[in-house]
Amino acid sequence: VNPYLEAIIEVNPDAADIAAELDDERLRGKVRGSLHGVPVLVKDNMATRDRMQTTAGSWALLGSVVRRDAHIVSRLRDAGAVILGHANMSEWASVRSKEYSEGYSPRGGQVRNPFDLSRTPFSANIVPLSFGTETDSSIIGPALINGVVGIKPTPGLTSRSGVVPISYTMDTVGSFGRTVADAVGGLNVIVGQDDRDALTFTSECDKEEDYSRYIKSRKVLQGAKFGLPRKRCWDLVDEDQKTVALKLFNAITDAGATIVDTNFPCAEDRIPSDGEWDWEYGEPNRSEFTVVKVEAYNAINKYLSELSNTPIQTLDDLISYNDRNGGTEGANQGDTPGFASGQDDLREIVATRGEKNKTYHEALKYIQDTSRKQGIDAALRSVTSDNETIELDALLICDRKGAGQMLAAQAGYPIISIPIGIDAIGLPVGLSIQQRAWKEAALIKWASAIEDLVHHIDGWRPTPEYKESMSKNIPITTA
Repeated sequence: VNPYLEAIIEVNPDAADIAAELDDERLRGKVRGSLHGVPVLVKDNMATRDRMQTTAGSWALLGSVVRRDAHIVSRLRDAGAVILGHANMSEWASVRSKEYSEGYSPRGGQVRNPFDLSRTPFSANIVPLSFGTETDSSIIGPALINGVVGIKPTPGLTSRSGVVPISYTMDTVGSFGRTVADAVGGLNVIVGQDDRDALTFTSECDKEEDYSRYIKSRKVLQGAKFGLPRKRCWDLVDEDQKTVALKLFNAITDAGATIVDTNFPCAEDRIPSDGEWDWEYGEPNRSEFTVVKVEAYNAINKYLSELSNTPIQTLDDLISYNDRNGGTEGANQGDTPGFASGQDDLREIVATRGEKNKTYHEALKYIQDTSRKQGIDAALRSVTSDNETIELDALLICDRKGAGQMLAAQAGYPIISIPIGIDAIGLPVGLSIQQRAWKEAALIKWASAIEDLVHHIDGWRPTPEYKESMSKNIPITTA
């Protein structure tokens, strides 16, 4: 199906031999780990020191050689996984252009949604497990619209070393799976400290050896208390998606849980009035993108400087390459439909020269404090009519527009999303479940319990129908 979906940018030429070797090991009684023989995909921004390229979707890095496997790739190999290939992606993880076709890269083409190939892409649902990265919405967004489970961990739970970076404070690596159990099995393998990523040694992080022990049935929903953020979130969800979600919410309450209305006090300040994701929202000293631009300049330059066999050693080199190859790399407005605004974000990133000035520090402090104290933390505390404060177990967000993902990114908080049904045009509807930093165990508990309830009332998750199977238009239609 890849000629239709363009989901895999490169297949590992050694995958079949590796799989055969792993099969032989199992026959001899040797099992490397929990993923022994399991085929997985890793995103094209995760370094693999093998015969595959790591290019972040860009022709500019073709032929470049990485020093070593990304840390999570090493852990996957140690666990016995067969790295089937690199997944295609939005070039440079969507940090190159303001207006672009989601899931498009010059090297890999346009990734397409398996439910409707004319629409928003990413997770193709063709392997048991895949691994992605998120700065803001790149795991949860694709999972929601493609009917799979996505786990976006707290930054620092998994290592980012060897991954083409964007933001030190927000980047994280997580897993996609067909079920919560599958995605948790992938998460288990990649969790751990790494000397090349200081954030993995965060003192308040309580890493678990086996998160699968938190997987529960729907029975644990009895007595649970969930919050439904309304302002600029639930209030702006399309009616057909609400219909799907309300059926589930009724089942959750029938199972003995309580769902109460809540709000992000910062909603009007941090979320646009239409509820749509926008990391440039706010004045420069209150904008997520201010932080991203500075951190991306320093992080990407460092990554490029460590590559060999390539003249691309800095972002300036990259921009020059794109300028010389505008017909494919979309350097300027109108060069290619994949990048309608050219490489305007890259030019803005370079213009910062990575200076952590007063505006940067003000922006970082503001987005973190506001999205935490006046955002997710506050929404998790519900005040009753008797003025009693109740601590909620988690927040439930029908978050196709991305507002909840944006707040979680700025706060550095985790999310798990699960598929819950199909909307009026045949696209998956997903539910995001959110909590504070390092609360992955709680999220796994509630996500697995709600997933079990979904399966009980509706059966197995929705499966792709490949509508508009011959669609090859660029830009893609956003769902």
